[in-house]
Amino acid sequence: VEAVNLIAHGKAPRIPQPEEGATYEGIQKKENAEISWDQPATALHNWIRGHDKVPGAWTTINGQMVTFYGSSLLDASVPAGQELAIKGASRPGLVTKNGLVAFGNDGKMVLVRNLQFEDGRMIPASKYFSADETTALELTEEEKKIAEDIR
Repeated sequence: VEAVNLIAHGKAPRIPQPEEGATYEGIQKKENAEISWDQPATALHNWIRGHDKVPGAWTTINGQMVTFYGSSLLDASVPAGQELAIKGASRPGLVTKNGLVAFGNDGKMVLVRNLQFEDGRMIPASKYFSADETTALELTEEEKKIAEDIR
């Protein structure tokens, strides 16, 4: 009440803030968001979710920085999937139909749903091994005519 009365009467002290250290830049920087794999699954999950979306928790896979998004703890038996070596991880991850399963140092699992590559491409983690596959679009004769008319 006293503070409100001081403000109302124009007698509240005014202390200017120093400009030293003032910034609009985010406190979190990408280089500080690298995943340390020597932790339990819960800590990995918290780290990934804590950096979701900015700056994004990342690790190195096949020599490339890959950012993880959409983490959840997985409390089930180890699913079937294709192994993926993750730098610093005690055991390889598994690319499954639901996403990328990574393991904490306690043997428990974290499921990551989306991956983003250095070039900005984002894919569902379940499509990691098919990410480089491209399919050519084949048009019927009628569709080719329509496409030509549009041009």
